[in-house]
Formats: sequence, structure tokens, C-alpha cells
Amino acid sequence: MATLEACYLNPLYFLLTNLTSVCSLRTSQAHTNTFHAANRYQDRRMKLRVKGFGLLLLLVLLALCSTIDVCDARRGQHWRPRSSPGSSLFKRKGKPKKGSSHRQHGVNRPSPKQPVTPPAGPGVGKGYQTPYQPTPSPNPSPISPVSPSPKPSPANGNAHSSPKPPSPSCGKGNQPPAPPPVAASQGAVFNVVDFGAKGDGVSDDTKAFQAAWAAACKQGSSTVLVPSELEFLVGPISFSGPYCKPNILFQLEGTILAPTNAKAWGSGLLQWLEFTKLNGLSIQGSGVINGRGQQWWTYSDPNDDEDDDTQYNQELERMPQVKPTALRFYGSFNVVVAGITIVNSSQCHLKFDNCQGVLVHDLTISSPENSLNTDGIHLQNSKDVSIHHTNLACGDDCISIQTGCSNIYIHNVNCGPGHGISIGGLGRDNTKACVSNVTVRDVNMFRTMTGVRIKTWQGGIGLVQDVRFSNIQVSEVQTPIMIDQFYCDKRTCTNQTSAVAVSGVQYENIRGTFTIKPVHFACSDSSPCSGITLTGVQLRPVQIPHYHLNNPFCWQAFGELYTPTIPPVACLQIGKPAGNNLQSYNDIC
Repeated sequence: MATLEACYLNPLYFLLTNLTSVCSLRTSQAHTNTFHAANRYQDRRMKLRVKGFGLLLLLVLLALCSTIDVCDARRGQHWRPRSSPGSSLFKRKGKPKKGSSHRQHGVNRPSPKQPVTPPAGPGVGKGYQTPYQPTPSPNPSPISPVSPSPKPSPANGNAHSSPKPPSPSCGKGNQPPAPPPVAASQGAVFNVVDFGAKGDGVSDDTKAFQAAWAAACKQGSSTVLVPSELEFLVGPISFSGPYCKPNILFQLEGTILAPTNAKAWGSGLLQWLEFTKLNGLSIQGSGVINGRGQQWWTYSDPNDDEDDDTQYNQELERMPQVKPTALRFYGSFNVVVAGITIVNSSQCHLKFDNCQGVLVHDLTISSPENSLNTDGIHLQNSKDVSIHHTNLACGDDCISIQTGCSNIYIHNVNCGPGHGISIGGLGRDNTKACVSNVTVRDVNMFRTMTGVRIKTWQGGIGLVQDVRFSNIQVSEVQTPIMIDQFYCDKRTCTNQTSAVAVSGVQYENIRGTFTIKPVHFACSDSSPCSGITLTGVQLRPVQIPHYHLNNPFCWQAFGELYTPTIPPVACLQIGKPAGNNLQSYNDIC
């Protein structure tokens, strides 16, 4: 008690005690402030780290998105990273590719409906369009040039979902055949006049042509010149190899005339001018090959009187029954025919047999429409053929595609008069016939018997596959679209079971006017037509005297209608034929 009182009584002790308490309090507050400042600093560092990490993550996501094709996802495909430039360069340097077990994904084509039961009789089928009664057009519009147009998008049908049209087929890999190189005049020039040709249209210049050709054969990369403003009478001749050196140019500027006397043809020849077993041959120029086939044609000129007709028939009887082709190529490679004109052949004007790599352009072929069997261009057992910018008028098929042909590309052609562009007839006398990868587009047809046609004989075997007819303008064509597996060029033909199969035929933008029937699909009971597709078909009737208009006809024809047609082709059966297991082209052919 005394001690406590002494403390309180001692002012110095009291002052010191208070100062110590104040100092302790301030020290405690300082420590507290330091602790909070440290926490705030740590919080700021943490926030900066989080922001930095978020920014880094955003940059990574942007980098990943830049390598993803978003459009593929919109189309229903899986996202796949694009190949970097470095990897593409690495592949180009020859690094072998490793095998992959995954499949490439793409847009799946809708599956067709269940097959429709075949009709009980011809002309009855099922489709999604109403029956059509033709109404003649009193004033048909004139034909107009065809220009390539984009493929129309499929329209929605009434009772059939709109499937996706197949991609255009044009040879292997959907690419036209590579044309052979066009030869240019080079090396020595061998003028037929220098070898004794007269060029007066009367003297026989056959030996002079043979001599000029023999000289060019030995030289190689040379030119045989037929000069302009002269007419050369040349008998049957063969410009043959295989011992000729390659790359010979036959420059035709004048006119070559066929003989009209029967003695020149003997008992009958299959060709007049023939080029065989050559490589790199080109025939070009502005000249004319005149077959003078009137001596074989079995028609009478209405302007002639009876006496002239009698004299003509007497001359006709002296000619052999076998009619020659005007210009034929056999067993040759890289052939070019350009610029020349072939007229009035007794039979076919231009034929390619067992050839590969053929280019025909800026060619003119002409003969009367009533000259029998005068095909314009005839293809047989030939591959990689391109025909374009050509005018064809004749008495039979403008272009005839026979067995053994593949990778045929025809475009920008005018056809008429004639029988149109045909594949076949195939399978005659129970033979095998195979044709594949044919494209015919941007064609004008005027007053032809048919437009685009496939014709096969009963009893044959084989396959016609992957055919595309696109942008065909027809004017007053009797039947613009035709498949006929009952083809017969006689009054009657024996009914047979087997037939050359027809599969995968596309008809796109076939437009214009018809005079008898717009569509005719007559297919075999044992081998129905399958994979027929129609897109943008618009065919309107024109009433011609003595012609009777008919509705579209289908028998055992199966396929798809990608857009409504004019007139409606209701007889086409949607889907695939029941129980029809079509073998592949390689298995059959």
C-alpha cells in the first residue's frame, strides 16, 4: 500500500508509465499498418498474375481458332486443322505419306426412297409430277446460241424430298481429257506439186501424194503441203506407219476430190483417205475434202427430170455396195484435226478407230440430211477424245460413240440436220459393248431426229456408265432425250433377254422445242436403266404437219427428278430397281 501510494505520488514515475503505454500502442498500430500494406501488395500481385494468365489464355485460344475451318463445321463436317506451310513444303520434298485408318468425312447424299414396283405396262410409272397433255406452240422461238450456265440448285418437290444433284462427271477425276499438242509447221516442207501433182481436178494425183508422204515420213517433224486454189483428184490411199517418224503436219489448203468412177473402188473399200499407226499427226488448214458421195446416195433430186434420174440410177448400179469413209484414223496417238471442211462423204465423214489422244476443233462437216449413213464423226475403241467448236450437218448421227470409248469430251458443237449425238448402237449380234465417262455440253441442235440418245441392241452385254448431257439447246427436234434398249434398224428384230446395261446418266438444262415426244426411256426388263437424273429439263411442243405429239414415255427407268420438268416426267420411277445388283464397270468390261 505504501508502495502504491509512493508510485502515485511520484510524478516522474507516472509520466514514464504513460509514455511507455503510448509508445507500445503506436508500435502495435505500426505493425498492423505494415501487415495490411503487405496484404494489399500481395492482392495486387495476385490480380496482375490472374489478368496476365487470362490474357495469355485468350491469345492461345485465338491462335487455335485461326487454324480451324469454321465453314466446315457449318457444312456439317468435323473441324480439322489446316496443314501448315512447313508441312506442305515437307510433303513436296518427297516425304513418303503414312497410312491413315480414319475416313474422310463429307456431305452425305440423302438415301433414295424405297424402290417402286415396276409398272404392269409401258408408259406407267410413279413420280411426283402430274400427267401432261401437250399443247402445241403456234410460234416457236428461233434457236439461240448456247452459253455455259451454272447448274441450277435443286427445287423442292411436292411429294419427294429434294436430294442433292450429283457432281458433274467428265472423265477421270471430273476433268476433261488433256488435248494432244497442236503441231506447228516445222522442218522440211514437201509440196505435193513438187512431186508431180497437177491439181486440175481431172488428172490422178494419187502417186504424187504417196511420194510426198514417203519423203515426209523419212524426215519426221515435217510438213506435207496441199496448196490452195487447186483441186487434186486422189484415189483410195493409205498414209501409214509405223515406220514413219513422228510429228508430221498435213497442211491442207486446197481441195481433195474423190473419184466418181467405179473402177477406182474395185469391189468396194471401207475408207478413202486413211492414216494408220502414227504418232503426233496433225491435219489442219482451210482446205476441203470432198467425197462426192452422190454416186452412192439412194435419193432423187426433186429438181431433176425423169431422164436425169434414170441416168443417175444407172450410174448408181455400177458403184460397189460397200461405201467408203472419207477420212479415217486407225491405231494412232496424239491426233489433231483442225480447221478443214469435209463434205458429201459416201458414208461416214470422219472416223477414229483405236486411237488415243484426239483433238478435233473448228471443223465443218456437211452433207444432205437425206444422205443415208453419213455420220459426221464416228468414234470407236478410242480414248481421251476432245471435240469442240465444230459444225456438223449430215444424214445420220452428228457424232456417234461406239464400243470401247472412254473419256470423251464434246462441247460447243452445232448439230443439224442429222440424227443428233448418239452413244451406240451397242451390243449388235450379241456382242459386248462398254462406254464410260462421256460429257456432252453446250450444244445446239436444229431439226434433228433425236437430241442426245443412247441406243443398244437386244441380246448384247456390257455397260454404259457415267454419261453427262448438259446445256443442250434443241429446236424442232423430234425426240430430244432418248434411251432405247430395243434399238432395231430393220422392220422386226428378235426379242432377247440380255441387254447392255445403262447406269448413271445425267440430263441437265435440256431446253427448247420438240415435235414428236420430249422424253423416251425404253429400258430392258432384265437390265433396267438406273441412276437417271433430270435437272432443269424444259421442252415445249411445236406442231408440225403430219407429226403426232406424244407424252413422255418410260419403261423400267429408275432415277431422280432433281427439279420439276416441263413437261412433267411422271413416268420415271424414283429410286433404284428392285433386286438389281449392277456390277461395276471394271467387272463387266
